[in-house]
Amino acid sequence: MVPPLSEVQLREISPLALAYLGDAVYELFVRCRFLLPPKRIRAYHHQVVSHVRAEQQAAHLQVLQPYLTAAEHDVLRRGRNAAPNRKSRGSAIAYQQATSLEALVGYLYLTDPPRLMELLGHLSLITITEATEASESTP
Repeated sequence: MVPPLSEVQLREISPLALAYLGDAVYELFVRCRFLLPPKRIRAYHHQVVSHVRAEQQAAHLQVLQPYLTAAEHDVLRRGRNAAPNRKSRGSAIAYQQATSLEALVGYLYLTDPPRLMELLGHLSLITITEATEASESTP
């Protein structure tokens, strides 16, 4: 963990820097989620990539919205507004939402890790195989 930062230090960190950190923390969370059952590295990679894409992060943000505080919504706004307007393989809106989620993850990692884990606990991270199996077992 990172030593506690002062309010002044937190304000000095740009939303894009928070998103940079949040991207790494979010990917580590997702990687840990898929460690069991054991599988080949290639399978791990495909599962993780399916959840760290901008479109999926945007969907995860929609799931988390009802649980967020006003201060957390402010961090999202700052992250969304800081997202660079660049050509990407996905939509600009999904990219902005993904950047805002990553900024929130980075912010909470630095300020309130238990709150971060509480929020991430609301996400249903299932694999494509699990989703297929669930739909096939439903009558």
